[in-house]
Amino acid sequence: MDTTLPDPLVDHLLDGRYRVEARVAVGGMATVYRALDTRLDRVLALKVMHPSLAADRAFVERFIREAKSVARLDHANVVSVFDQGTDGHYVYLAMEYVAGCTLRDVLRERGALRPRAALDVAEPVLAALGAAHVAGLVHRDMKPENVLIGDDGRVKVADFGLVRAVDTHTTSSTGSVLGTVAYLAPEQIEQSDQGAVDTRADVYACGVVLYEMLTGAKPHTGGTAAQILYQHLHEDVPPPSAAVPGLAPQLDALVAAATARDPRLRPSDAVELLAMVREARAALTDEQLDAAPPAAAPAPEQAGPEDATSVIPRVPAAADDATSVLPRVLPAQAADVHHTTRLETPPAPSALPSQAPPPPRGLARRLPHRWILVAAAALLAVLAGTGVWYINSGQFTTVPAVLDMPQGKATTTLEKAGLGVKSREEFSETVERGHVMSTDPKPGDRIRNTGKVTLTVSRGPQKAEVPNVVGMPLDQAKRKIEAQGLTVGEVGKQFSDETPKGSVLATDPKPGVQRRPDSAVALVVSQGKQLNVPDVTGQPVAAATSALRDAGFQVEVANEQVFSDRPQGAVAQQSPGKGTQAAEGDTVTLVVSKGKEMIAVPDVTGKSEAEARRILTGAGFGVKVERPFLFPKDSVESQSVRAGERAAKGDTIVVRMKSGF
Repeated sequence: MDTTLPDPLVDHLLDGRYRVEARVAVGGMATVYRALDTRLDRVLALKVMHPSLAADRAFVERFIREAKSVARLDHANVVSVFDQGTDGHYVYLAMEYVAGCTLRDVLRERGALRPRAALDVAEPVLAALGAAHVAGLVHRDMKPENVLIGDDGRVKVADFGLVRAVDTHTTSSTGSVLGTVAYLAPEQIEQSDQGAVDTRADVYACGVVLYEMLTGAKPHTGGTAAQILYQHLHEDVPPPSAAVPGLAPQLDALVAAATARDPRLRPSDAVELLAMVREARAALTDEQLDAAPPAAAPAPEQAGPEDATSVIPRVPAAADDATSVLPRVLPAQAADVHHTTRLETPPAPSALPSQAPPPPRGLARRLPHRWILVAAAALLAVLAGTGVWYINSGQFTTVPAVLDMPQGKATTTLEKAGLGVKSREEFSETVERGHVMSTDPKPGDRIRNTGKVTLTVSRGPQKAEVPNVVGMPLDQAKRKIEAQGLTVGEVGKQFSDETPKGSVLATDPKPGVQRRPDSAVALVVSQGKQLNVPDVTGQPVAAATSALRDAGFQVEVANEQVFSDRPQGAVAQQSPGKGTQAAEGDTVTLVVSKGKEMIAVPDVTGKSEAEARRILTGAGFGVKVERPFLFPKDSVESQSVRAGERAAKGDTIVVRMKSGF
């Protein structure tokens, strides 16, 4: 039986805008969902704070403040923050949705990475952190789980700034984030004032992540979090080459610099560490970059040795004299001979001593031919090996990684690799203007030495200019604004003596201002001249209509009439009413009077005064009582309108009381 409890947010419309489609991940602070922005029709990620934390007002305020800071980061390798809001007890962030996996998923599946792949991940991570550090933000929770690798290969860093909202729990006894102790810098453990922790804490965490990518394991391990924290404080991170023999010393130096226990000995921020990574990478050979670590899981194409593709022809064990481009192994007794051997050419037949026995028949012809055949076979083998190498590798090179580089630097890098360069431009909301968005072929792909790489360079965010629609009718103004890629926002109204009714008085933003596509432009529309509505109640309909039209208004007569004190056929009511201000051309609605309502007068003779009053007022009449001067009785003798006769509703009925004589 499935006992899994359904998530209450799935299929829920959060904040009237975001339709939650599926739960993606659950963390110590929040749950991440894939959602659809129903307003902009795009898929995004929603990070919804756990209700227990959302109840803490100070926590929420700090969460929102840090989210606003992160939203100002505009970098290709940073997960963008689009929106922040609350819906009941839910506090959420709307962020960019990255379809792909995390670095943790990659390490779990593949183990250790080749140095080239590890540096391919480290560079964009450090570029993202460098942008944050320049902006005054410290991540404080760098780990493989926060490194996202998209299906397109782009690397992005998530959860910028959010750790600041939970730093008071980082090393608390509650253990709320003990799962990340493997990446804590010593000063994060020692200092109770987390505000004193700076960018070098992120540098330390990046060094630990780089170690883990190169070796497939964390540098410090233990049965409890306390054991790991102790090692951070008292033991240096070992060099990666201790776990993976043969790693280049430059990689050891990088990890050692980034993970120095004394923060003063580390690079000051991610920008400085990124420069060190690029310098170290430039010093490594292809063999060092592509060295396969023992902890790496075999790639799917890495079959067994019998199926491995090689540019060197395989030589069967029994074919001792098969041609090979490898040096042949000498017999055991000649194993130490490595000098060049010179073969003496046999003397010409005329120079042979006459007494020498003649060679066997045909030997003189076969011996030179044999050496020629051997030499030719060797030459063919060399040429074949060279040809195979050229066909498989020699005519190809690898496209260098130039993503997010300035266009000039990327062009220089590609030209140094012997490649031609073409470029084109596209708008981008995430990549800085003038920097490379993508390449064709992609970085790391093979390309012929004579090939060209097409760079797609960012033009920055696409901008739309607010058009000048002042004075235009509203419908025409809307069409012009939408034609510029903008949307029409709130439409207000305002009286104007100069601009015709229904035409645009002003826009916000003003004409000529540039905004991102789909931004809203608010409009103020003229209501026309401001006029006082005259009072036409009591006038005949024709006269009232003429008076209102002369005053600048349209007139509409209601279909239904009402009883009123006004004469039948006169105006009983008007809307807007007397003294109201309205725009020229507005419509005034008139309601025609049917005259007074006539109703039957009830019989109250013989009733007491109180009873008579109750009956008559209940029927809609006014009451006046006349009493005799002497000895009045409490009984109605007569009434001014006889019972059963009709009188106008609201009229006064006079009742006369009886006398005692």
